Amino acid sequence: MSHNPNKKLVIWLFVVCFFIIFLVVFGGWVRLTRSGLSMVDWHVITGVLPPTNQAEWQATFEQYQLSPEFMKIHRSMNLEEYKFIYYNEYIHRMIARFTGLLFVAPLFYYLFTNKITWRKSGVYLAVGLGFAFQGVLGWYMVSSGLVDRPSVSHYRLTAHLDTALMLLGLTFWAALNNIHGTAKPTDRRQRKKLQWMAIFLFFVLMLQISYGGLVAGLKAGHVSPTWPLMSGRLVPPNMLTLFERRWENFLAAPVAVHFVHRWFAFAVLIVAGALYYLVKNRGLPRQISKGAVAMIVITLMQITFGVSVVWFQVPLWLALVHQGTAIMLFLTTVFLNHRLWYR
Repeated sequence: MSHNPNKKLVIWLFVVCFFIIFLVVFGGWVRLTRSGLSMVDWHVITGVLPPTNQAEWQATFEQYQLSPEFMKIHRSMNLEEYKFIYYNEYIHRMIARFTGLLFVAPLFYYLFTNKITWRKSGVYLAVGLGFAFQGVLGWYMVSSGLVDRPSVSHYRLTAHLDTALMLLGLTFWAALNNIHGTAKPTDRRQRKKLQWMAIFLFFVLMLQISYGGLVAGLKAGHVSPTWPLMSGRLVPPNMLTLFERRWENFLAAPVAVHFVHRWFAFAVLIVAGALYYLVKNRGLPRQISKGAVAMIVITLMQITFGVSVVWFQVPLWLALVHQGTAIMLFLTTVFLNHRLWYR
């Protein structure tokens, strides 16, 4: 049975994907410019406009001056410098709100005009609720840096990143559903091993990206400017001594987290290679084989960017390229899973 995609629906979903990608990369800019803690309150409705006059700017700046970040890091900051980091965070929040509305408002229209049937609305409703949850999670993350420390919880930052990627993945999956349909392939038995390998690749990649979030939250990218050695050794000394419980070092000790992130990238490459080995010469659609090749190529690019970030001591532009390439890997993995599970 032929499938006729709704072009308007597909364009809408891809536009939402674009804005989510922009928000993730711009979120990296906000973090790297230390702008994320510049807005010390969260007003869902009344916080739409920034300060509009000198008195309002001064009052907002005075609120920020009570924060741990100002008192411990930015004590010499003046009002004009504060405006720069404020606008970074303000733009990030406003585009996040806009993206949520860009998804939710058309969704109501498509549901009530039956362009999206209620029977197939599950993924769309999950994304809509996910946007609301992401907003609350964003503030929960920011609030962790406003009490007694000049940085947010690295756990909450990683959760915020992972939730953004889940929103992106679900939206992209819905777009692929509309383009290709959801008919099951006729060779399901032959694809079963490939399908499970693709799922495994997805989880391996998500673990690596999550470790990237931990590295970012702990600022662990700065612990070693060398590669492959750290502190002159392949395995850095005293890597597991910061916390008494050894496993906790793998989640909260900057050296251990950095070590895992730099080497687990090769686990992603190995699994991507294994998937390609299983895919080749199977007579599958070219989209699948090309996707498997793209996964290997982009992983190699990402490893190169990661090593360069270390060597050049985390330059802002290169760190953002590294983050953007991670999104490319994520979308490629989602695409591969979709094309293996559906005809």
